[in-house]
Amino acid sequence: MSHATLSTPRLASPAAATAAIAIASVCFGLVPLFARELQAAGMADASIAFYRYALSTAIMLPFLPRTRAKRKPAAIMVGTGMLMSLGWLGYLDALRTLPVASAGVIYMSYPLFALLLGWLLAGAWVGWRGWLSGAMILGGALLLTEGGGLGGATPLAVLKALAAPLTFGLGIVIISSFMNGLTAPERMVCATLGSVLGMMPLVVAAPVATFVPVGASAWLMVAGLGLATALVPQLLYVSAVPLVGPGRAAAAGSVELPTMLAVGALAFGEALGAREMAAAALVLSAILIAPAVRPGEPGLTGRKRLFGL
Repeated sequence: MSHATLSTPRLASPAAATAAIAIASVCFGLVPLFARELQAAGMADASIAFYRYALSTAIMLPFLPRTRAKRKPAAIMVGTGMLMSLGWLGYLDALRTLPVASAGVIYMSYPLFALLLGWLLAGAWVGWRGWLSGAMILGGALLLTEGGGLGGATPLAVLKALAAPLTFGLGIVIISSFMNGLTAPERMVCATLGSVLGMMPLVVAAPVATFVPVGASAWLMVAGLGLATALVPQLLYVSAVPLVGPGRAAAAGSVELPTMLAVGALAFGEALGAREMAAAALVLSAILIAPAVRPGEPGLTGRKRLFGL
């Protein structure tokens, strides 16, 4: 496989890129289907995370950047992948102890982290449309709580779970603002390689019984986790994010929340009533509120209008 033979999605407009991000995010929202089955089979969270990223890394490894000019952005992307994989462990831990909807409430705070980190790290000016989009997503998440709680989650569980949206928000900013020198396959392989490296010490320290899937069904779940929630949607995602910026990417990605709600209701019998439907409507409406960066605009080199008019 060579760089010339990989066919990456061609996304010529912000609208097409937004749709691609939304489709990828639906796939991301399917993670609980696979993760809970593997957890029930006795696999450790670090092992589940390792397998999710290892398949993508093995397939995409020929695209690892090797030229001197790309070493710095590649190293930044690898480091970002390591942080994101460690944050993802918090999400898996939340899935063990909380309903899927409650875990989704915590996870869906990542658009707000993307807005804030985009302003702090990339000098992005957050206008009223950007903040309104973030507020709508937060409001949708809060609708799923009862009396301001989070499904009975302890403060420690909430703090651990917040690592996932924090690192994912960071990843959105890095990919959309600082990776202009890397192609989509290069960005992806660097991120997944970083995730694998981040999990390696935990996997090595874990008992063998919690690492090796037992039975054909477990291996099928591992393959589904790697293909349906990582390889295909991640390639689509990293191709689309630079065309719209972190604000629109975070808002379009919010369709992951209603996907989680559907998974919780259909696969695990969790309640899905008027409160949940209203929350889904809010986060979906946020996609229409968030502005996008027009294709062809220069990369971030200072304070730049990404989220406002």
